Amino acid sequence: MATTAPTRERYRDDPSVLTVLKSPRLLTREALAGLVVALALIPEAISFSIIAGVDPRVGLFSSFVMAVTIAFVGGRPAMISAATGAVALVIAPIMRDHGFDYFIATVLLAGVMQIVLALLGVARLMRFIPRSVMVGFVNALAILVLIAQLPHLFGVPWLVYPLVVVGVAVIVLIPRLQKVVPSPLIAVALLTSAVLVFGWSVPDVGDQGELPRSLPELFVPQVPPTLETLSIIAPTAFAMALVGLMESLLTAKLVDDITDTRSNKTRESWGQGVANLLSGVFGGMGGCAVIGQTMINVKVSGARSRVSTFLAGVFVLVLVVALGDVVALIPMAALVAVMIMVVVSTFDWHSIRPSTLKRMPVSETLVMVVTVVVVVITHNLAIGVIVGVITAMVLFARRVAHFQTVTRTVTDAAAHYAVEGELFWASSNDLTTQFSYTEDPAHVVIDLSRSHIWDASTVAALDAIETKYARLGKTVELRGLNAASTGMRERLTGQLGAE
Repeated sequence: MATTAPTRERYRDDPSVLTVLKSPRLLTREALAGLVVALALIPEAISFSIIAGVDPRVGLFSSFVMAVTIAFVGGRPAMISAATGAVALVIAPIMRDHGFDYFIATVLLAGVMQIVLALLGVARLMRFIPRSVMVGFVNALAILVLIAQLPHLFGVPWLVYPLVVVGVAVIVLIPRLQKVVPSPLIAVALLTSAVLVFGWSVPDVGDQGELPRSLPELFVPQVPPTLETLSIIAPTAFAMALVGLMESLLTAKLVDDITDTRSNKTRESWGQGVANLLSGVFGGMGGCAVIGQTMINVKVSGARSRVSTFLAGVFVLVLVVALGDVVALIPMAALVAVMIMVVVSTFDWHSIRPSTLKRMPVSETLVMVVTVVVVVITHNLAIGVIVGVITAMVLFARRVAHFQTVTRTVTDAAAHYAVEGELFWASSNDLTTQFSYTEDPAHVVIDLSRSHIWDASTVAALDAIETKYARLGKTVELRGLNAASTGMRERLTGQLGAE
């Protein structure tokens, strides 16, 4: 007799770290993918540090610590976590108004909050995010990644443009010839060599900020352990925790879809908290999953294990500390080319095809568009997803409300009303208007066998109907209520105030 596998088997890494380490082919793939991700992380970490108002080394060390930590404790293999723009935007006011010590204290508290939220089961809320919101999240993310590249394409020497074009061409064409070495890595090496050989003057990584020369050190924030301190950092820490978890869980779900595997979202949630805690301990700015670098790792480079995530973090540290002078020479045009291809591969082009738009319900398309617009305007993925979910809920409630119908038949003895559909606040508010109170005979039968009572609003509506008939000296008989509806009505009827 077949037995069901234990729940933990659903989340078994495939391939496992041991499998990768035993296979030169897999290890080479994971290592090269990690190197490409590290090269893409460095300029972004510097940029996010500037957004947060801290030294570039804060973002770089945070990316190193988070990537290495999440490789061990995260629930989604091959996903990259590092310093991010969304977290930088949320936490920047603390640095501006209260200084670096409060900044790090906020990161530490956010990590603790993420662990608590994970233990409370926040990951289960992912099931309430509709597909249309997920598509909007992916498309908005692609647009934000593209917008982030624009500063590197305006007000720059004309040589940047042909370099970007060549870089994109290399990334697209090389996989047709070989797939051992990731094409983004070849593009970066080729363009860097060309710039150095011909002595072209174009913006490079070194122009983004000074790279650190030493290893990260433990940092203990000097803040007074008082309620006043808590009142300063707690609201920002909570916002950072929510934004980080939402981006990480949505990114994990996206990687699940791409790789046709399942990941442990609860483990990913507390893993993000642990990673942020360690990031703060080493003076980092914290962060969450980064969609762009994750797509480079999973979709462009083909990585599938924790090894690539771990090596991405290690390579960040090695490149900026030991090989900082070499990394500083990489032209930004090469990294822009990589990110442009990330945009192309991330955006859900199927969602905007005319044939898809014709088949898709208007409400689904509207939810996707609202999610994209809000994310692009606010530059905050969490806000966009929340607004998208609320929009989907409202449209769903509005659509379901119209499914309720009331059919009236009259005999000599009684008036019979057959109510069909789901009864909740959106549909039951109009229920009281669909009865002919004065025209009906003395006995009224309401058949609810094809409906279901979902909330107090419906119970209140039924109470109001009975009250209206009672004032006219008529009796009401409710029939066909299922067990759940009967239980709710018995608990609430007559307890909801005067009608």
